[in-house]
Amino acid sequence: QVQLVESGGGSVQAGGSLRLSCIASGYIYSMGWFRQAPGKEREGVAAIYTRVGATVYADSVKGRFTIAQDKGKNTLHLQMNSLKPEDTAMYYCAAGRGVDPSRLLVQNAYAYWGQGTQVTVSS
Repeated sequence: QVQLVESGGGSVQAGGSLRLSCIASGYIYSMGWFRQAPGKEREGVAAIYTRVGATVYADSVKGRFTIAQDKGKNTLHLQMNSLKPEDTAMYYCAAGRGVDPSRLLVQNAYAYWGQGTQVTVSS
């Protein structure tokens, strides 16, 4: 069983930055960040395929968010810059083994989930 613990959420004004972190209890081949705003479906934000270091981003965050993994510490980070009010959501860390690289932003490709951390961006 893999456990994921997120941290780093909070409230910022538009244009500000936040850095989310997720610590995994074991080595994971693929990890990603998802978010869910009230009344909306959970969507993939960014993910990394650890084996080759490949990353993928949702179009809505490209150029603003950066995902990175510290393999030695089994930690995943999401640096979020130029935040917008529409980035407001609960952010979840996800992890899985054997995730197809073409499905890195697909929710049901991941077996393990964290509890989530709230990000609120005010205008």
